[in-house]
Amino acid sequence: MNIPEGLKYTKDHEWVKIEGDIATVGVTDFAQSELGDIVYVDITTVGQDVAEHDIFGTVEAVKTVSDLYMPVAGKVLEVNPVLEASPEKVNEDPYGDGWMIKVKITGAASGLLSAAEYKELIGK
Repeated sequence: MNIPEGLKYTKDHEWVKIEGDIATVGVTDFAQSELGDIVYVDITTVGQDVAEHDIFGTVEAVKTVSDLYMPVAGKVLEVNPVLEASPEKVNEDPYGDGWMIKVKITGAASGLLSAAEYKELIGK
């Protein structure tokens, strides 16, 4: 199970990389493995302010649809354009080419976990 240091994690299995006031958000390796083969990513919140813990989109796997939750409050600036044609990138490279959104952070994040805390959460 890949859980990189230097990222923050949520109890909802999203990861966030914070660089200044911009956050890149995706789902964790654990989440994509639990979901199975991802066939569609639906994110329609570009340009919108989304509160921390609110839903910013959904990801559809072969057998389920799962909500995606904002790890930080902010304005959604961009959706990864690769995911429209290649949603499987979330399975193949969840921390790289499979990132979901970029966000301009507008509020302090609460409850983000370190890599060690996330490993403990998922029992790894």
